[in-house]
Amino acid sequence: MKEKLLQAKWHLIAILTVAIWGTTFISTKVLIGSGLTPQEIFLLRFLMAYVGIWFISPHKLKADNWQDEGWLLLGGLTGGSLYFLTENTALGITQTTNVAFIVCSTPLLTTLLTRLFFPQEKGGRWLLTGSLVALLGVGFLVFNGNFVLKLSPVGDLLSLAASLMWAFYSLIILKLKGRYSTVFITRKIFFYGLLTILPIFLVQPWHFPLDGLLVPAVWGNLLFLGLLASLICFVVWNLVLKNLGTLSSSNYLYLNPLFTTIASLLFLDERFTWMSLIGAAFVLFGVYISRKK
Repeated sequence: MKEKLLQAKWHLIAILTVAIWGTTFISTKVLIGSGLTPQEIFLLRFLMAYVGIWFISPHKLKADNWQDEGWLLLGGLTGGSLYFLTENTALGITQTTNVAFIVCSTPLLTTLLTRLFFPQEKGGRWLLTGSLVALLGVGFLVFNGNFVLKLSPVGDLLSLAASLMWAFYSLIILKLKGRYSTVFITRKIFFYGLLTILPIFLVQPWHFPLDGLLVPAVWGNLLFLGLLASLICFVVWNLVLKNLGTLSSSNYLYLNPLFTTIASLLFLDERFTWMSLIGAAFVLFGVYISRKK
């Protein structure tokens, strides 16, 4: 009974974490509207998270061996800079709906890759079925009845690359599980995410005026993204991966567009259509049956 309550706690924490991530687009939209570029937002939020995590992280500077340090570098790339670059570049090439839908295939890709590289990781027999049902629901939420198939090979491939990046990030966390503390792993992810995003500023130099950071709408949203959505949520999500496993945890990411839709309804006065309602039902049902043994 005690173990079931503990598991239920981690399931609830996973949902709350995804709920926060689902609302981050509002802050990002405000910051872009204030003049910040996406890479400037990424740098600032990861920098705040990295500084903040030093207050709770053991002051261990590097992994026990260079192989593990390499895995942490790959984690910073796949869960940070490369994921960000591929997704945001795709948004400039293909339709937003294409990007949103393809990136939401991450749980399905994570399931397939986990079974390929970590066959010992067991999931329920309904896991794949639930994943597909939830993905169908995501389609209803994203396209919202306005489905227009407009392929853009480069943009869509970049969206798929972003999805693969997060899937591989989940596998890297799984590989390092039990060998280092969650906080240490997360701190190294922030560090390598920051380090590997810097080269883009050689191509697109920083242009946002520093006094603009003093505007309440700017620093307020940056604090939300840096301290809550990055520092706290990354640590908590890595704990979720550790306690629930990659397969069970990843399916909760299907809830992301559902929370985004709810946030749009509450903060941006966007309409919640019947198509959105059908999509929400499919997502919730898919996530539910994916947990059945």
